Amino acid sequence: MAYENTSTIVTRAAEVAELAARHAEEAEAARRLSAQVVHAVRDAGFARHFVPRAHGGTAGGFTELTSAVFLVGEGCTSAAWAASLSAYAGRYAAFLPEGGQEEIWADGPDALLAAALMPSGTAERVPGGWRLSGEWKYISGVHFADWALACAAVPDEPSADPDGRPAVRYFAVPAADFTIKDSWYSVGMRGTGSDTLVLADVLVPEHRTLARSAVHAGRATGSDARCHLVPMHAVNSLPFAAPLVGAVRGATRSWVERTGSRVDRRGRAVAELPATQVSLARSAAEADAAELLVRRTAAVADGTETPSEGEAAVRGARDLALAVELLVSAVDRVFRTSGTSGQSSTDPVQRFWRDVNSAASHVALSFETTGAAYGAWALSARR
Repeated sequence: MAYENTSTIVTRAAEVAELAARHAEEAEAARRLSAQVVHAVRDAGFARHFVPRAHGGTAGGFTELTSAVFLVGEGCTSAAWAASLSAYAGRYAAFLPEGGQEEIWADGPDALLAAALMPSGTAERVPGGWRLSGEWKYISGVHFADWALACAAVPDEPSADPDGRPAVRYFAVPAADFTIKDSWYSVGMRGTGSDTLVLADVLVPEHRTLARSAVHAGRATGSDARCHLVPMHAVNSLPFAAPLVGAVRGATRSWVERTGSRVDRRGRAVAELPATQVSLARSAAEADAAELLVRRTAAVADGTETPSEGEAAVRGARDLALAVELLVSAVDRVFRTSGTSGQSSTDPVQRFWRDVNSAASHVALSFETTGAAYGAWALSARR
């Protein structure tokens, strides 16, 4: 399918994809992106995409960002993942008090942020702010982040959670205040550099903290841009699903390029075999269907499609989880039909295959969880 080409970030994403593809093996070996790729992601506008206009940002849309992430993913899944998550981390920072926003974007809107979305560590209230300590695992992009958003439970604060879980806050911490533990040895997504963030008795002033409930509700500070008024449930897993669409496109393209010159043991051109053609058609169709589901979720977030409020709360997560299942099916088929040569450590197909299967295990992309939520809503709505 043709990606929309309506903004600078989409236009420049193709350049990022090309550069990231050239550095993909280097990223795999180093277990983090190269400095050149990080600079390209920043220069393309990913960091500033959701930054409020008051701080020089774009306050852009979800559809155009998703299109840009698709394109980067065709070159390197890890680069697309980093680009996507850095953009969304900037959106979370837009919910900070104005003083915190001014500090983060004091030098401009292109500060790179990494975010820990699951609570960990300990936060103790002290005069003027909080003392924060602990470890946060799997923080993608932490090595090149100017700031990190650490997430921690704060049991002493009132919580609106219906299950009685404690309130949770984000804490913005500059790179000078955190260290990184080398812990990322994954079979896939190796280039994301998702190592462990470590904080040791760091003082975080009050103006650099925000309640996670504000992000969930879509209550940003000082901005009425659409991207800052969208509740978390509308986009929760969008940053994780979008890179995988591009990855499957990249795997399929690499497979097609190599299949054109392959012959089987009988000397027949593999590309002319009906089984090969049908296999390609099925994987391409699954990728197309997945892309449509991902795009629909982005369109709802942008307000260009408006399901009912109840359906909007559960359909997007369901759609994205199903989209990822389709993408896993597509890339598995591409890998299986690649033959022995497709399993070479230098072949992009096996890298994309590992990446998609690894990323698909993310808890936010579980169809069992998201499907159950949608089913419960659908059944109750029809009683």
